[in-house]
Amino acid sequence: MNQMGIPRVARVAFIFFVFFALISSFSDETLAKGKRAKGKASKASSRSARNSRSRDRRGSRSASNRRLSKRERRQLARADRRGRGRHLSKQELRAERRRQARDEAAYVAKLRRRGLSKRQIAAEMRRYRGSSRRALEEARRRAEAARQAAIARQRAIDEGMRNEVQSNIAKDNSVGEDPEVRRAAIDALGHHAGTVVVMDPKTGRVYTVVNQDWALRRGFKPCSTIKLVTGVAGISEKVIAPIETVSDGGRYRIDLTDALAYSNNTYFQHVAGEVGFDKMITYAKQMGLGEKTGINYVNEYSGHLPLFKSGFALNRMGSHGDDFEVTAIQLATLVSAMSNGGKLLTPHLPQTVQENSTFKTEVRRKVNVENDTWKRMLPGMIGAVNYGSGRKAYRPEQTVAGKTGTCIGQDSSRAWVGLFTSYAPVVNPRLAVVVITRGTDAHNHVPAAIAGNIYRALSPRFGTQIDFQVAEGPDDAPNAPGKKAAALDEEAAETKAATEAEENGDADAANAGTDANGDAKTKTSATPGPAVDLKVKATTMPVENKPKAGAPAKTNTKEVNDGRARRTQPQPQPKP
Repeated sequence: MNQMGIPRVARVAFIFFVFFALISSFSDETLAKGKRAKGKASKASSRSARNSRSRDRRGSRSASNRRLSKRERRQLARADRRGRGRHLSKQELRAERRRQARDEAAYVAKLRRRGLSKRQIAAEMRRYRGSSRRALEEARRRAEAARQAAIARQRAIDEGMRNEVQSNIAKDNSVGEDPEVRRAAIDALGHHAGTVVVMDPKTGRVYTVVNQDWALRRGFKPCSTIKLVTGVAGISEKVIAPIETVSDGGRYRIDLTDALAYSNNTYFQHVAGEVGFDKMITYAKQMGLGEKTGINYVNEYSGHLPLFKSGFALNRMGSHGDDFEVTAIQLATLVSAMSNGGKLLTPHLPQTVQENSTFKTEVRRKVNVENDTWKRMLPGMIGAVNYGSGRKAYRPEQTVAGKTGTCIGQDSSRAWVGLFTSYAPVVNPRLAVVVITRGTDAHNHVPAAIAGNIYRALSPRFGTQIDFQVAEGPDDAPNAPGKKAAALDEEAAETKAATEAEENGDADAANAGTDANGDAKTKTSATPGPAVDLKVKATTMPVENKPKAGAPAKTNTKEVNDGRARRTQPQPQPKP
């Protein structure tokens, strides 16, 4: 019995031993696997942390070299369309990324100094990025709300000015005015906030004054139309040589013709600085600024002249007309003097049949300027309409000479002012048209477009009476300004920059971009690029070629001599 019990006990003990051995081996294996998994996880987390830190470092170092992804470009375009923010350039986007990388690195270092674990740091970083994203969305929402509020305010101001203009037009005294001319001027002005003056540049007869309160009794900043005075002063004082070119601060060198056509500020600031303040005011007075014109309307405003300017303020006075105040009728007599050889006329509106029958031209004085000066100013004024800043006034049936102006006014409302002073036809001036608008109606050279519509409506009566053929071809096709025109047209650059600041509701940027007198400051940078040929539109300057006695008649050649005023593009400066 005992002998049989011993083997049974041994077997039971052996079974328990094997059972416990299996259990211990299984537990050891699972423990080892757990340790290995934990080690792998820790290694992976440390490796991911190192990779994230290295990515941050690489992002901060090489963000400037990385191109934008398609998703980022779509997001930027969508934000720009929705008005949530302006489209960032690649350089600005890289700078923003570097700033974000620096902020996150500084926050991570702060968390590490607090002794947090990696998991806690990761959680804090998620919260930090979420709060940053919410703050950015809130800033965008506030910016959009400010932009919409600014647009609403501007629309209300514009509507108020337009209603004021319509009320003033209804109160105008139209006795003696030419009904056809007045109807054409009112139709061209439409619902814009502005004023129109149309007169005969040879006799001084006033055909119509639309919105007489603004045209005769309110002064406006002349903006770039003051460049007519600056150009005349520069030529008369020998500051502008016949073949002199001035650098625009970039790649190009321009002469007087291109400076007038493109309304280049740099050129005329240089001329004003050379002429001096006293001479500038002298020529302004000679050309009728700062005094009443003598028109037979009551309560005419005499305008205002600056008291003193020096340094850069003097330069800006010659390009922007700082501290000047002019009326529409003063600009009409000024441009009339440029068209008739320097005779400053007294504008007059015959209001009775007797006055109309006994009307005589009254010359206030003869501007003390050589006739050659007016001739040298003419190509630039024609170029402004044919291919420059006043292209909207172009008319193929007659040649128009004019000058544009756009800037922020000097009054308390700081509303935009747009001006266009002109005369046509050049070969036989019969109309002088001046248009001044305010508010958003001053943008995009609306005054030039209004004047062009007036010339078109009155062309059958006052246009060129000579029958001739106008050449048609690629030159007549509408063309957008090229890189050179965009680089030289600083007036348009100023208007665009300040307008964008206003539309974005960025009051600080708008104020920073304007000086004490309200003009936007922008730095013109002429980016070198391939030459772009700007084609000159067809003009009508017929020249009667009388054959000499006994000379054989000339046969027609392939090229049509249509008498068009053509202008070549400014040549780039040679590289040193």
